[in-house]
Amino acid sequence: MGCLLALVAAISPRLALFVLWVFTDRLTVAFRSGWEGFLGFLLLPYTTLFYALVYAPGKGVDGFGWIIVALGVLLDLGAVLFSGRRGRRRRERRAARRDHRLSA
Repeated sequence: MGCLLALVAAISPRLALFVLWVFTDRLTVAFRSGWEGFLGFLLLPYTTLFYALVYAPGKGVDGFGWIIVALGVLLDLGAVLFSGRRGRRRRERRAARRDHRLSA
């Protein structure tokens, strides 16, 4: 299940969170209320997923676990920051191709 979850998380962290929610109790164990998990699902999916995976009941997150959670924060920030650039470049390329066709 771990390798399959990692593959799903690489494709879509929200899908991985949904699979984790349906088939395990990790999200219930990691978050005290449903709001934390829901807001994490919407705003910071990688961070929420990594936090739920490294959380240990009674112990919380410690040491190396916080590094994994920080990696999730970086992935979320990268997804937000670079998705706008990629879309803008794609629109610019389409416009350039359209202008090239019109001028030919």
